[in-house]
Amino acid sequence: MRFAICQELYENVAWNEQCKRIASAGYSGIEVAPFSISSDLASVPDSVFDQMRADAEHHGLEIIGLHWLLAKTSGLYLTSPDPEVRNRTARYLGLLARVCRRLGGHVLVFGSPMQRNLLPDVTEERAMEFAADVFRSAAPSFEEHDVQLCLEPLTPKETNFINTCEQAVQLINMVSHKSMKLHQDVKAMLGGETESIPALIHKYREICGHFHVNDTNLLGPGMGETDYHPIMKALLESGYAGWVSVEVFDYQPGADLIAVESIRYMKDVLKDLGE
Repeated sequence: MRFAICQELYENVAWNEQCKRIASAGYSGIEVAPFSISSDLASVPDSVFDQMRADAEHHGLEIIGLHWLLAKTSGLYLTSPDPEVRNRTARYLGLLARVCRRLGGHVLVFGSPMQRNLLPDVTEERAMEFAADVFRSAAPSFEEHDVQLCLEPLTPKETNFINTCEQAVQLINMVSHKSMKLHQDVKAMLGGETESIPALIHKYREICGHFHVNDTNLLGPGMGETDYHPIMKALLESGYAGWVSVEVFDYQPGADLIAVESIRYMKDVLKDLGE
């Protein structure tokens, strides 16, 4: 099982130092939030991405992809009724696909709740059509750059659009492109699903492309009340071959402590399971 961590919790820490600390904690992958690179990715020279990749590789890390794709952007929206807004959004996703591959990654995690909420007078059915339109337009870029867009269901507390794996798969099927996959997140599944996480892992094993680990207290695995033994067991039994990536939202305990405790707990769980 390959472990990664989302790096934005290392606020105000230089990239090379982030890589050093993440590798020292025991991870082999790093997942990047685009806003941590620049607020204007289109103007960033390729040499910057190349250096980021070289720095990560120097510390034995692989940049696995990007997440928080539309966070801290303006004028972009997945479910907008305005065709021009959707076109801009699709073009930006295409840019992210190029940046992702330049960094060495293959995964784009689409969460971005504030850029997908239902707008006034937009029904869920219409929103599904608008979202599918954006992803269809961007899909050729995903394929060109050999990346997968993994759609993330989120809890009703975070968004009112795509709260379950079933809804996400419905949209993925509407897009009908090999570059679209499901993303599963422990916190989101705990807060938005009626089925257990192990059941959901098994049910969607053929379409799940990426997996985030955390807890409802917004900290890492092992730092809340969720028992990861059945979750890890289900991932192993289902044959999941992707990354298991730590994503937290409460940075208060400190990035290093979160990183170390999260991976230590997951490795202990695997030992308990005989792995």
